[in-house]
Amino acid sequence: MNNLDQRTALERAARQRIKDSHALNGDVDRLTHFYRGWANSYELDVGRDGYCGPTVVAELAGTMQTAYLANKRAAIAILDAGCGTGLVGVELNRLGFQLIDGIDLSEEMAKEARETGVYRHVQGDVDLNGPLSDYCGATYDITVCCGVFTLGHIRPDALRELARVTRPNGFIIASTRKSYAETTSFEDEVRRLRDAGVLVTTQCLNDGRYIAEEGAHYWVFQVPDKATAPMEKQL
Repeated sequence: MNNLDQRTALERAARQRIKDSHALNGDVDRLTHFYRGWANSYELDVGRDGYCGPTVVAELAGTMQTAYLANKRAAIAILDAGCGTGLVGVELNRLGFQLIDGIDLSEEMAKEARETGVYRHVQGDVDLNGPLSDYCGATYDITVCCGVFTLGHIRPDALRELARVTRPNGFIIASTRKSYAETTSFEDEVRRLRDAGVLVTTQCLNDGRYIAEEGAHYWVFQVPDKATAPMEKQL
């Protein structure tokens, strides 16, 4: 097998693993088992497929901090929800953020994230489809969530718990694969949470670059100050 054929075979295998990860139906045991075996090669696989989601999400976090948050980046507390191997954390750190916590369902992926050295704390075995009982409300200035609002992973209603741990006037920045947005109730959940005063949509970047096989929508939500009535706004 020549180098070109070998590269093609590796890219095909990587894309198959990515596709397989979308067929796990949010089952905790299946997801845990799958990512246990994928942790060591995950970054190579998504890198082969042009994964730029972490960069987009981190740069949106930087924009929100510059435009709306008084504290300097080094003092902004961020939760990387579904941190995986730490790709978003590395990008956030590159932009000057230093108080970054990570959580992930897979302890093996969390271990890889810890080894990047950019996180304050990383906790594995955290199911984003359930309550984040170890985390107090209104803890983080920004919560980022890249690559987990994806078929076979977390449900749209996980947004409510992400909003709970985010401070009033803080931001949630999330990516949704186009296929996820089109086949789940994500936008309906966003409307429910907006109507309930839980969050406000400040921006949605539709059909952005994400990974070679598919684009994504990038969402910026703000958690409203409960003292004020929530209103939809556009940046």
